[in-house]
Amino acid sequence: MDDIERVEVSGFRVPFRDIDMYGRMHNAAYIVHAEAALAHFWRYRPPLEGEPHFVASKIECRFHDPLRLDDEVRLTVHIDKIGGKSVGFNVTMEAGNRLAAEIEMLWTAIDPDTGEPVPLPEDIRDWLYSYLP
Repeated sequence: MDDIERVEVSGFRVPFRDIDMYGRMHNAAYIVHAEAALAHFWRYRPPLEGEPHFVASKIECRFHDPLRLDDEVRLTVHIDKIGGKSVGFNVTMEAGNRLAAEIEMLWTAIDPDTGEPVPLPEDIRDWLYSYLP
């Protein structure tokens, strides 16, 4: 996976710790790896003073073809929607040319002190728009 250069793309090799007794990756591991891909992507956002915190308010996973030990997995973060106070992501997981899973996540911007939803900062909104198809 060293040849990956785009910030919205990352990868991993399925480790033994993520495998269940049937040789498939644990369901929860899909979400863990999708969140890691999203964290990789998110670190490239523009730096902001007083940025809101972002919390997951929805996570949904669709399984297509199970991942197995040592599969080389490519994760791609797609922007699904940009709302007033939230942003929707779709993370695809592929092994070779087969789609393994799609994970949808909705992040809501919140005030770090009150926990109340707040509008997305314009700089982050503009950055996110650059990744829309």
